[in-house]
Amino acid sequence: MSTEPTENKTSTLGGLGFAVLGFGLFATHDAIIKALGETYPVFQIIFFAMLFAFVPMSMIILADRAVDNFRPHHPWLILMRSVLTIIAMSSAFYAFVNLPLTEVYALLFAAPLLITAFSVPLLGEVVRARRWAAVGIGLIGVLIVLRPGFTALSPGHFAALAAAVAAALAAIVVRKIGSEERSAVLILYPMLVSLIAMAMMLPAVYVPVDLQDLGLMAAIGLISVLAQLCIIAAYRSAPAAVIAPTQYSQILWASAYGAIFFMERPDTYVAIGSAVIILSGLFVVWRESRENVSAKSPVLRNPNPRFDTGPSPRPKPKGETD
Repeated sequence: MSTEPTENKTSTLGGLGFAVLGFGLFATHDAIIKALGETYPVFQIIFFAMLFAFVPMSMIILADRAVDNFRPHHPWLILMRSVLTIIAMSSAFYAFVNLPLTEVYALLFAAPLLITAFSVPLLGEVVRARRWAAVGIGLIGVLIVLRPGFTALSPGHFAALAAAVAAALAAIVVRKIGSEERSAVLILYPMLVSLIAMAMMLPAVYVPVDLQDLGLMAAIGLISVLAQLCIIAAYRSAPAAVIAPTQYSQILWASAYGAIFFMERPDTYVAIGSAVIILSGLFVVWRESRENVSAKSPVLRNPNPRFDTGPSPRPKPKGETD
């Protein structure tokens, strides 16, 4: 009797477990950013977080014997991705500090919809009417969260939107060059450029750091590495169409952290808008997972539009190398 279906089911469940853990770690990472933002400037938090993330990530990549060089094939596009990563990360950190966690996530969840929209003019990909309708409905959800004309829009709202747009554009860059560039190049260069840029800004904003807070900044960096490894393991264990929707579980973590640590309670409009955005994103993922829907699947090919290192390229199956 074949055990392949059982093995596949076990692998899928394991992948889901890794995904839920990874996105839970990301939510923890974001809550720590919010807590530290009450005392320290955003650029300082980013610098120390990136410093502590860069060391273990570099060691992991350097230990991979399949990586024989770090020379990019598309240096200008790698630089563009690095700049977009800095914009996305800085904007998202600022938004987390100044807005309720659930509100920031609601706006960041627009990134997968924007990836789908941007893939048409920038990559020439085919997106048909139903997915365009989902994108449009999702953007209506963004308007429900923002309520322009009824509530004052703060710099935090614009920062969250900027983070979503920059993360989506960074994903487009990965989609364009991901098959030609090594994963090490796509990950390390943005981290290195971000670290250098934050180091240049640090003297102008530096606030003396308590040892306990330095530990929390180190935790942000280390948690981001662990979370990325969990997401990579998830995509290696289960289909992208199964794993991609789990990113929306972050709204549950955000609600819990916001209520427990920051006395935040999302209002009705944020809850409704979040539901609209999430359902639209789920529909896009579902449509792109079906055969013969379109020639390409921009969201599933860029499954993790995070703002800290940018969207990671989808991990290759075991046995393949860059």
